[in-house]
Amino acid sequence: MTTDSEISLSLSDSAVAKLQEVIDDYPEEVAGLRLKIVGRSGDGFEHALTLVEKGYEHEDDPVVEVSGLRIYIEAENREQLDGVRVNYTFKGENISGLEFENPNPPWSDPVAVMIQRIFDEQVNPQIAAHGGVITLLDYQDGTVFIEMGGGCAGCGMADVTLKQGVEVALKEAIPEIKEIVDTTDHAAGTNPYYEPSKK
Repeated sequence: MTTDSEISLSLSDSAVAKLQEVIDDYPEEVAGLRLKIVGRSGDGFEHALTLVEKGYEHEDDPVVEVSGLRIYIEAENREQLDGVRVNYTFKGENISGLEFENPNPPWSDPVAVMIQRIFDEQVNPQIAAHGGVITLLDYQDGTVFIEMGGGCAGCGMADVTLKQGVEVALKEAIPEIKEIVDTTDHAAGTNPYYEPSKK
């Protein structure tokens, strides 16, 4: 664990107060908080700030000290988390209220940018009618990694949607794409628009 002074992270006074309150109320000893990216879209990143119990720290995560709070920065996304500002606004009981401002673009790879645009403008508007959504997780050397959510998770037609719809659209628009990998745990899908077919 090393403190990283090169990563810029800021917390509003309200965020510091709320997070310190959560830490003080937690029954186990807390090593700090962990800031990570849990998703991204054309609108930007989705973030999570979670408690890290003593003994469960991620060794590779750089650490930033902000207003007396120790923040572990998700190592694999440290560049995309540089410059994040966290604010807190009360939005009701049992609602996080944390708001994240991230100045970094969701994707730096031009192919990933094109894929995201196709998802935002073509794919997701079509499957939204069935309560579905497809998230681009990563793009590496011709391989697109996605996750299907909402009505697509556990849907009996998910593979058809992926192979005959999404894959065809992406490969027609972007010849560099060789493969699409669906990382979704469809067995754990809940409330799919179509029930899986019985065998």
